[in-house]
Amino acid sequence: MQFSFSEMFASMGAVAITVVVILLIMSVGSIYVAVERLITFTKARGQSRLLAAAVVAPLERQAVGEALGLVKRTEYKFAYLGHMLQAGLGELDKRFDGPGGAAAVRAMERAALREQLDLKKGTGILATVGSTAPFVGLVGTVFGIINSFRGMAETGSGGLASVSGGIAEALVTTALGITVAIIGVWLFNYFNARVDVIMNDMTISMHEFSDWIEKALLARDEKKDGKLAAKG
Repeated sequence: MQFSFSEMFASMGAVAITVVVILLIMSVGSIYVAVERLITFTKARGQSRLLAAAVVAPLERQAVGEALGLVKRTEYKFAYLGHMLQAGLGELDKRFDGPGGAAAVRAMERAALREQLDLKKGTGILATVGSTAPFVGLVGTVFGIINSFRGMAETGSGGLASVSGGIAEALVTTALGITVAIIGVWLFNYFNARVDVIMNDMTISMHEFSDWIEKALLARDEKKDGKLAAKG
């Protein structure tokens, strides 16, 4: 028997072929999740940076309604910063005072938690692939070894020709399982790191928004006190 991929696959049993198909499906699923998450993360971060630059002007004027209308625009629909600001500014638009500011910060915190869940969509698939692919390949390995012993029993000899098909079957499923697992684990760690970076950005944005509320309220109180002093 010649050592070629076509010969190896031709010698595989039904179980080994099923294992290979499952591993290929797992690898395709991992690649699909990776591409989808990469596109989503790129859009989310890019739009968030654009929004961060655009929303500065209305916030400096304390134009809450204008800022709220800005973050609702369709060009920022993927921006995680837009979702957070929409929640916070929505509360602040109802009541621009101390309790309203506290409610706005809490609303942003809830929005950040929802964004974290959305950003992690699909990563569970990567984790599952990374942790189970070697064991799926191991199933094919076991049946490959069984086929090797069966070949020995059928030929009545222990020569290479009688066991090479089963050994090749075992090695192929083992290598494929390990490869798929490595890809899954690498992608899972990569996107988890991306989520951590984005969560750090959202935390900084929440703190900056909280500081802006305090400064805006302080400036408003000082302005009121100045008017009262002028009248007195």
